[in-house]
Amino acid sequence: MSQNGTAGGTQRRKRTAGYYDYNLLLCLILLMSFGLIMLYSASAYEAYTSSNITDNMYFFKHQLRNSVVAFVWVLILSKMSYHFMAKFAGFLYVLAFVLMALVKSPLGIEEFGARRWLKIGPIQFQPSEIAKIAVIMFVPLVILQMGRKYKIVKAQGFVFLLGLIQALGAWILTENLSTGIIIMLITVTIMIVASPKQKKRVLAAIGILFCAGVGVLIYLKTHLSILEEMVEDEVGGYQLNRVYEWLAGGSYQVHQGLYAIGAGGFFGKGLGNSTQKLGTIPEAQNDMIFSIICEELGVFGALLLLLMFGYLLYRLFVIAQNARDLYGTLVVSGVFGHIALQVILNILVVLGMMPATGITLPFISYGGTSLLFLMTELGVALSVANSIRLEESEVRLGSASADRTA
Repeated sequence: MSQNGTAGGTQRRKRTAGYYDYNLLLCLILLMSFGLIMLYSASAYEAYTSSNITDNMYFFKHQLRNSVVAFVWVLILSKMSYHFMAKFAGFLYVLAFVLMALVKSPLGIEEFGARRWLKIGPIQFQPSEIAKIAVIMFVPLVILQMGRKYKIVKAQGFVFLLGLIQALGAWILTENLSTGIIIMLITVTIMIVASPKQKKRVLAAIGILFCAGVGVLIYLKTHLSILEEMVEDEVGGYQLNRVYEWLAGGSYQVHQGLYAIGAGGFFGKGLGNSTQKLGTIPEAQNDMIFSIICEELGVFGALLLLLMFGYLLYRLFVIAQNARDLYGTLVVSGVFGHIALQVILNILVVLGMMPATGITLPFISYGGTSLLFLMTELGVALSVANSIRLEESEVRLGSASADRTA
């Protein structure tokens, strides 16, 4: 069979179509739903037995409300231009540091032995969380403004300094060393993506710092009495005490978390059947919630959760690879680095492989402001995805009909 086109025959042209990453959105919904279920299971007993609450759904209701608000916020941000958001990146960078400094003022709140919260009216939050977003939005902007000058060592040193300022602010002003480390690693991630040719130099510097840190820990482990004396003299605050507990064999909370993981086996005791959450692990719904997941759902449930995190990170990788410009790539790479680092560090703490840090498990642990800031980052990532344009082939038929002959 042959087909002959007339004067106004078949024409082909390409058109662009908008892209929206519904896969990332669906993965986010699954993670949040999983988190709400496990949060209720982990917190019901503590909420019911608390003298100030006596409502076993207290933490669940608050997290559900925060999740709904945060999800709507994500949808709004995803429809906004990330280039428009970039106009406020410099202001956000300065604001984050100012808010961290205000923690030292009467507006600062101390909880769990650390002064890192800021209370303005009815709102209480950790300003160091804003510093993460500020670095993710502002550092790529500075790199782009430098252009080819970014290849110079001094320029890269200046970018590194921008991250270091926020990291030191988180550590010194809000007594949050773990967040400071995350901010620096986010900065390094963005720097490596911006200049892959310079990654050897950056990775070498990280390797040297890592080896130096390991050397210090080995020395302290073999001379634990020195660290013990420093803790007794209250040198270094609660952070040094956590390092001492870890080197001495782990804290009570970590030990109980490991018991929970071991008791879960491969398929777990069943949803809601954890015994370690019954007052044995304090604040189980916070940074130790992964141990409750392992106890109730076993290794299978833990692997399922890690697969969801893995797919979320994969979608962020796809967005970064296909972003319309370098700024979008760098911003999404920063979001990728933040979520990946936070998941890894939280699990390492639960497994007793590093000192307790207070880092929460993204989208799973209890905390409204932490969830809101994480969702803000994903909203920006979805905005970058929404700007991607896909080429589609469109077949256009002319006004005259085609003659067909057998």
